[in-house]
Amino acid sequence: MQRKDEQVSREDLLSVIGFGSAGGRNTELNNLLKELESSVPEIEAAAVVSVEGLPIASALPRDIEETRLAAMTAAMLSLGERVIEEMKKGHIERVFIEGSEGTIISMNAGPNAVLTVSSRKDAKLGLIFLEMGRAARKIADIL
Repeated sequence: MQRKDEQVSREDLLSVIGFGSAGGRNTELNNLLKELESSVPEIEAAAVVSVEGLPIASALPRDIEETRLAAMTAAMLSLGERVIEEMKKGHIERVFIEGSEGTIISMNAGPNAVLTVSSRKDAKLGLIFLEMGRAARKIADIL
């Protein structure tokens, strides 16, 4: 059990890893994620996480645990980067996981963040890749 003086807020964590004051940025990022979801109706959820696996902003269903998703997303992208390097395929663009009910796509959003989206099975992937790229550039500028 943590003592009260040992508790760390999300803003403290973001500040420690170089994101500074997260208040206004968090609102900006949440708005950007909602914009992304509305621009492509097949996107069901979106999140921005740090490369260390900490949640930064999200638009997730209530039954998805933000902290757990952040850790898995960062690990997935890190492993993808290692595989790309090992196989001498350049720099990673995105990690794409296809399931029977839809897809999960993650891509870098600047040097310190990762953008992840979940989409329905019938999604137009080209459109999602395009909109994710635009959103990732905006996220990099914000952070």
